[in-house]
Amino acid sequence: MNGFILLVIAVVVLGLGYKVYGNWLCKKWGIDDKNETPAHRLADGIDYVAAPAPVLMGHHFSSIAGAGPITGPIAAVSLGFGWLACTLWILIGGIFFGGVHDFGALVASIRHDGKSIGEIISANMSLRAKRLFIIFAYLTLILVVAAFAAIVAATFAAKFDANGNVIMAQSVSQARVAMVSLLFIAIAMVFGFCVYRRNASMAGSTILGVIAIVAIIAIGMNWHPIYLPHSTWMWIIGLYITIASVAPVWILLQPRDYLSSFLLYAMLAIAVVAVVVSQPTLSALPLIESDNCKTYIFPVLFTTIACGAISGFHSLVSSGTTSKQLDKETDAKPIAYGGMLLECVLAILTLCACAYAFNWNTTHPNALLKGATAIFGGGIAHMVDDAFPGTYDILYTLLVLTYSAFCLTSLDTATRLGRFMFQEFWIDSTKGETVDNVTGFKKFMANPYVATIITVVLGVLLGMNGFAKIWALFGSANQLLAALGLMAVAAWLANIGKDNKMFLIPVCFMLVVTISSLCLNTKDQMAKISAGAADWGPYAQVVFGVLLTVLAIVLAIEGFQTLRNPQKREA
Repeated sequence: MNGFILLVIAVVVLGLGYKVYGNWLCKKWGIDDKNETPAHRLADGIDYVAAPAPVLMGHHFSSIAGAGPITGPIAAVSLGFGWLACTLWILIGGIFFGGVHDFGALVASIRHDGKSIGEIISANMSLRAKRLFIIFAYLTLILVVAAFAAIVAATFAAKFDANGNVIMAQSVSQARVAMVSLLFIAIAMVFGFCVYRRNASMAGSTILGVIAIVAIIAIGMNWHPIYLPHSTWMWIIGLYITIASVAPVWILLQPRDYLSSFLLYAMLAIAVVAVVVSQPTLSALPLIESDNCKTYIFPVLFTTIACGAISGFHSLVSSGTTSKQLDKETDAKPIAYGGMLLECVLAILTLCACAYAFNWNTTHPNALLKGATAIFGGGIAHMVDDAFPGTYDILYTLLVLTYSAFCLTSLDTATRLGRFMFQEFWIDSTKGETVDNVTGFKKFMANPYVATIITVVLGVLLGMNGFAKIWALFGSANQLLAALGLMAVAAWLANIGKDNKMFLIPVCFMLVVTISSLCLNTKDQMAKISAGAADWGPYAQVVFGVLLTVLAIVLAIEGFQTLRNPQKREA
C-alpha cells in the first residue's frame, strides 16, 4: 500500500465522519450557543477563563496528543500487527469511539458546571462510584506525570562519560531542545500578559508570537549552553509543573498551548510533505509471524493504539480543563471531536514514518533508527532530506522539539488534572460541599497547593524510580478510563431522557477489551513470578491488575443499573 494513497483515503474518511456523524451528535445532544458555558457563568480568572476557539483548540489538541498518537502506532507496528489492522482501528475507533468519547465528555462537563468525569459519575450514578473512579483516575494520572516527566527530561538531558564530562556528540540535540523549550515558556508568558492584561490584538500577538517562535528556534540552534543530567531536569520539570498547575490559565497554560499548536501544525505539515515526496510503501512494515502474536491481536491492538483511536485520558482533559475554558457550545465539536480526528491523521502519518524507518534500518544497519523519537522524527526528516538534501538536522531538531512540546503540554495538563481529582475526592457535592466551604481536615487536603505538591512529588519520584516496571498496565488502565468515561456520559444522557445509543457499543467493547487485557497481563506477570527472580514490578502489576479488574466490574454493574433504571430529571 502506498503511504500517500493511504493518507488521502484516511483524510477523506475522517472528514466525512466529522461532517456527517459529528453533525448528528450535535443534533442529538442539543448543542446550542444559547446555553451559557461555565467559562462565562463561573468565571474566576484562574481555572474558568473563556478562550477563543483557536486558543482552546491549541490547548486541547496539545494536551490530548502527548506522545500517544506517535508511540502507540510505533509500538503496534513493532508487535507485528501490520498496517491494515492499525489503520482500521485508527479510523473506526476515531470516528465512532474516540470522537464520541471526547465530544461527549466535554458536553457532559459543560452541562455540569465544568466539573470532571468523577463529579458527573457522582451526580448520575453514586458517590461511591465517584470515589472509586477518582482513586483510579488519580493513580493513572500519577503514572502519566511520571512517564511524561521522564520522557521530557530524556529529551533535555546531556550524556556524560565515566569521568563526568559531557559527550558533546550525543548531547547537542538535547541541549538545543532544552534551550528552545525554556525560551518558549518565556514568550508564552509575555503573550498571555499582553493579550489578557494589556488587551493586545489576538491577531497581531499571534503574528508576533509565531515570529518569536522562529527566533527562539534560531537562537536555540546556535546557543545552547545548558547541559544537565536527567535527574536534575526531573526536579526542574517538577518545579515547573508545580507552578503551572496553580497559575491562572491565562498566564501560561492557554498561551503556551496556543503557541505550541503552531509547532504541532508545522509538524503535521512537514509530515504530510514527507509522505507526498517520499510515498513510503506500507508493505515495509512487519507482519505477524508467530501464533502467540496472533492470539494477542485482541485485545493488545486496542490498548496499544489508544490516543490515535480512543484514550481515557482525553475525557479527563475534556472535563477537566477544556470545559472550563469553552467560550460557546458550538466550539465543542471542532475542538473535541475535530481534535480527536486530527490525532487520527497524526497516527496515520506515524504509520508512514514507521514504514520508511523500517526500510531505512534494512538498508542502513550502521545508522539504525531506534525508539519512538528517532523512528518518527528521523523517519520524517530522512524522507524530506531525500528530496531536499541538507535539511535533516534542522528538521530532526524541530520534530524532536515538537515531540517534547507535546509531552510537556500533556504533562502540565495532567498535573492540573491530578490537582482537580485530588481536591474533588474530599468533596461531597451532593451535600453542597465545595473547596471554599469545606472544613477541617478536608479543607487542608482540598487546598490547591497541597493537592499540587502531593501530585508532583509522587509523579517525579515514580518517574525517577522505575515507573517503567509498571508502565505495561497503563494501556489497560487508560482504556478502562475510556470505558468509564463513556459509561458516565451515557448514564447522564439516560437520566435526562436523551438518546445515548451511540455509547452502548463503545462502552461494551472497551470494557471487554480492558478486562481481557488486564487478565492476560496478570497471567503473564504470574508466569514471570513463577519462573523466579522477579523484581517488584511483576508483583505490583498483579496486585494492581486484579484491583483494576474488580473496579471495572463493580463500576460496570453500577453503570448498567443506571442505564436500565435511569433517574429521570431535567437536562
